[in-house]
Amino acid sequence: MIDILEQFRENIERVRSLGGLYNVLSQQATTPLDLTDLLRSQIVLVVIALDHFMHEITRVGMLEVYSGKRPQTPAFLCFQVTMEAALQGITTVQGNEGWLDEEIRKKHGYLAFQHPDRIADAIRLFSPCRLWMSIASELNLEIEDVKTELQLIVDRRNQIAHEADLDSRTPGQNRWTISSSDTERIINFIQDIGEAVYAVVN
Repeated sequence: MIDILEQFRENIERVRSLGGLYNVLSQQATTPLDLTDLLRSQIVLVVIALDHFMHEITRVGMLEVYSGKRPQTPAFLCFQVTMEAALQGITTVQGNEGWLDEEIRKKHGYLAFQHPDRIADAIRLFSPCRLWMSIASELNLEIEDVKTELQLIVDRRNQIAHEADLDSRTPGQNRWTISSSDTERIINFIQDIGEAVYAVVN
């Protein structure tokens, strides 16, 4: 699973680099430029980085359960597969888990693992840990504070991605304000969540 964590860290660094670009362009611009969309893209991309991380760690974790490297969980035992996949599994040589890998990708391809409850559901597929209690302990925070902060970040991402970040309360279709300190705080928090998830399930 270390490869999944390294990919997550790499994705986070790519998000951070947009902040560096924002800072450089802000300092070099000779005329006023609105570069805040670079900051908005950071929020969208950092949530995507977490979502991708959760998909990958869940997929690999489930394959580890299937191969006997992890104990089976109730959620794993209830995971539904198509009859086509079941027949492939029955007829496949023992140790070949490609059919299950493909089935997980298909089933989860339509899901977003961003909301705290969805993330917990995903982790239950391969780990019996009490996720948010363990993450809160790792981060020295209260459980509800961690979950609330993550939900606010996801909501902010949705404002940007689905509502063009427009503030409907004011005339003129003004955008919600954003600053580099906002995005830096969000990126740090999301990275802390990912690192804590990895530590908890391993």
